[in-house]
Amino acid sequence: MLTIKPTSIRSWSMLGSRGTFGLTLFELAQHHPDVVALTGDLCKSSGLDRFATTFPERFFNAGIAEQNMVGVAAGLAASGYVPFVTSFANFVTFRAAEQVRVNLGYMQQNVKLVALASGLATGMFGATHHGIEDLAALRSVSNITILSPADCTATAKMTEAALLHQGPVYLRLTGNIRAPVVYKEDFDLQIGRAIVLSKGKDVALVATGTMVHVALQVATQLQEYGIDASVIDMHTIKPLDTDTLSNVLNAKLIVTLEEHSEIGGLGSAVAEYLTAKKQRPPQLILGIPQGYPHAGDYGWMLEQAGLTASQVTQRITSRLRED
Repeated sequence: MLTIKPTSIRSWSMLGSRGTFGLTLFELAQHHPDVVALTGDLCKSSGLDRFATTFPERFFNAGIAEQNMVGVAAGLAASGYVPFVTSFANFVTFRAAEQVRVNLGYMQQNVKLVALASGLATGMFGATHHGIEDLAALRSVSNITILSPADCTATAKMTEAALLHQGPVYLRLTGNIRAPVVYKEDFDLQIGRAIVLSKGKDVALVATGTMVHVALQVATQLQEYGIDASVIDMHTIKPLDTDTLSNVLNAKLIVTLEEHSEIGGLGSAVAEYLTAKKQRPPQLILGIPQGYPHAGDYGWMLEQAGLTASQVTQRITSRLRED
């Protein structure tokens, strides 16, 4: 079992989610000889340098051929291995869409897809590398579990959870190096069960990935307006934890926060649940607006998308005044 230490948490935060994933998989591979790693020419970006050097017979660079890579991973899974496949979010979902649908969705091969730099983390690389529609693409595919860690501690925990979970998993890594810390110590993680980080009666902030830390900041800012907010880390996008959502149906407003398109992601998943309820609060879906933002620094791009804490707070207070 993975050991979570304060020193590890600090180191992981400096490395970011990609480096944390690579180090964690390397540690897990020492105890799980069935673990193999595949990458689309992104060994260093995946944090897999040490894995590749130590276990060269268990590391496969498929090159920039993501469709073939997913097919190879499915074959390895059918042979009893547990393959972790790494590439940028949009490449492993959109380029390899048919292979993911058939080999993981239909055939349910035990493949773990690891989406690097989901959201806007690739910044200067531009729209071709921004992973902002990946959840929309995968949510409709049957039998795939979708995980979205809030920070690097959660990334380590979810890498292990993905390994132990029988069936295809999509691990969505967001954020950059020097990532904010949400979980400062070990915590209980269960796939499909959200984590309530704070409770409040007025607004329910349902966040995933990098936006969990933003939601915590927003909750603090809302207190200055006399608004009591709960914060929920919805780390599993599929299956969605509707039990936890049922506990916030008395809130004045449900706000979903995600570093993903406003269409098809967490906000849409929550809306699908709420629409069947006779009594439900209004929902404010906050994510990346439609369109393809200009390339730029990661922080600048989040600001252009309206996803900084101050911007989110302003949107919420404005919406409450309207209601």
